[in-house]
Amino acid sequence: MDAYRIRSEPFYQATGDETALFEAAYAKRLPLMLKGPTGCGKTRFVEHMAWRLGRPLVTVACHDELSAADLVGRWLIDAEGTRWQDGPLALAARHGAICYLDELVEARADTTVVIHPLADTRRLLPLAARNELLAAHPDFALVVSYNPGPLARELKPSTRQRFCALEFHYPAPEMEAAIVAREAGVPLDVAAGIVAFGVRTRRLQGHGLDDGASTRMLVQAALLTTQGIAPRRACRMAVADALSDEPGVHEALVAALDASY
Repeated sequence: MDAYRIRSEPFYQATGDETALFEAAYAKRLPLMLKGPTGCGKTRFVEHMAWRLGRPLVTVACHDELSAADLVGRWLIDAEGTRWQDGPLALAARHGAICYLDELVEARADTTVVIHPLADTRRLLPLAARNELLAAHPDFALVVSYNPGPLARELKPSTRQRFCALEFHYPAPEMEAAIVAREAGVPLDVAAGIVAFGVRTRRLQGHGLDDGASTRMLVQAALLTTQGIAPRRACRMAVADALSDEPGVHEALVAALDASY
């Protein structure tokens, strides 16, 4: 599992007691669900905590073609014959890594069901194709994330009730500006202007816009300014033009940009 270890500390700015809560959940190996809008820092938080706890991290970006076999493993045929290859979930459970299933609700229903015996007191992963009942390593932990919203799929109660939950939000503007400044290497006043525009886009959520600008998008805008692009043009390229093609919504985004610069 050496390849899955994080060698240097990923920067993460805590906004509350989430670090202590994650450590408490890990100490008891409680499965953890991270809820919050896209790009608000959930994945970076998991990377930071894996580094902090000294555990390998196996990350799976879930999508609608992801199957249970993709997670648990399958038989392969090569020049040496037939061999079993653990999937990422089985690999993490077998060797004691943290397994992070990013945007779990995007995966197929059979993928969700397969984690149930791992996410309760049994801590078992059935590998039916191999006729093996894999007992999770004592250091194994399961973390999932999803982005709740009016158009998002819902997790089944039978899945939700196996997890403790941490809710994430975008940081306060002053803190978010400091994060953007550090991540992009720009002056704080430049970052503050970009964040002010980002906050305006979030006020459009529910008014034709599913999500406003994420912190990730604001960092990208700030990175463009380090290449000599004016902040207003950078915000238009990285945020306004990327968020929506619907004419009315795009017009509102440009108006928000005009109000910021």
